[in-house]
Order: sequence, then structure tokens, then C-alpha cells
Amino acid sequence: MRHMVATLCCIAVAAVAAVDAAKIKVKAAPDPNVDFAAIKTFAWDDEPGRVIMARSKFDDPEALKTFADPRIRKYVAEELVKKGKTLVTSGLPDIQLHYYVLVTINTNSQYMGQFLPSTPYWGLPPFDAGTTALEVVTKGSLVLDAMLPGKPDQRQVIWRGIAQSTVEDTDKDAVRDKRLREAAQELIKKFPLTKQNK
Repeated sequence: MRHMVATLCCIAVAAVAAVDAAKIKVKAAPDPNVDFAAIKTFAWDDEPGRVIMARSKFDDPEALKTFADPRIRKYVAEELVKKGKTLVTSGLPDIQLHYYVLVTINTNSQYMGQFLPSTPYWGLPPFDAGTTALEVVTKGSLVLDAMLPGKPDQRQVIWRGIAQSTVEDTDKDAVRDKRLREAAQELIKKFPLTKQNK
């Protein structure tokens, strides 16, 4: 019985850890000088986005873009429309959107005694600073820029949102699709509807 309880506890902890690892962290920064209440229309850039992968020579950014591009544009547009914005396909929009998908390797290490107070200059450290835990994960980031219309080399970014999460090569398409949808939802939640206070 004790063994079964211990096993169930381990499974529960592992499940919580997996959910926590897959959480999407979002941050955004608006230009405080822009009146976002005046923004009514949006359009995608002529080149809507780029996929940048920096893991190994076997990375295939074009294959990832083929999967991600239509979904990112669809989900971001849906969320902006819910906020009262209108997608336009002709004429000059109030803002143009451009995204970046970044796939990189992220490491996290711990060493014995790192959480102890610093060692006095006259004393010896309680442990050798050898690494006791090392975690290597693939991190995926979706960066979304809102820009004022203009020439490609002169456009001003007035809002940038970044959504980050751990990803796995073994993730099924349904999992990737769900994560892109959630990333778009969380990003657009942070898109302001009023002028920001300085």
C-alpha cells in the first residue's frame, strides 16, 4: 500500500512538473507615446514572419514555418478581431504585424551550496562548487511586433510581445497547434486598447 501511494505521488509530481515546464511565459512592451485607442485596423507585413532555429545543422526552419505561419496569422488575427480591430487586405492599415519564431537550446544548472549565504573572505566554502544538476531543454519563442506603416527600413515598432515555452521534437501537431493558439491568445491579451501612461 505504501509503495502504491509513493508511486502515485511520484506520478502526480511528474505530471505537475510537466505542466509547469510547458507553461507559456508572456511579456510585452508598448510605446508609451502611442495612443493605442486610435488603432482600428491591422494587416500582416509583406513577409509576415521568420523562423530562426539555432540548435543543430539538422534544423529545418522552412518545415517549421510551413506549419506555424498560417496558424500564427490565423490565431493572432482572431484575437485582435475579438478586441475590435479589423484585418484589412488593401489600403494602409493603422499597424502592420510581423512575427519571429525562435527555437534555441536553453540550459539550467545548479551546484551544491549555491543557495547558501556567500562565504566570508576568511572562511572556506562548505562545498566544492561542482554541478549537481543540469537541465538542457529546447525553448520556443514567438515574438510579435506591431509597427507603424512605412518603408521597411524605417518602420517604428510600437509594441512587442514575446511568448516563451519549452518544446519537444516529439510533440505531435495537435500539441504544437494548441501551444501556438495559446501563445497568440496570451500575447494579444497584453495588446493595449488605450494610451499608456508614461
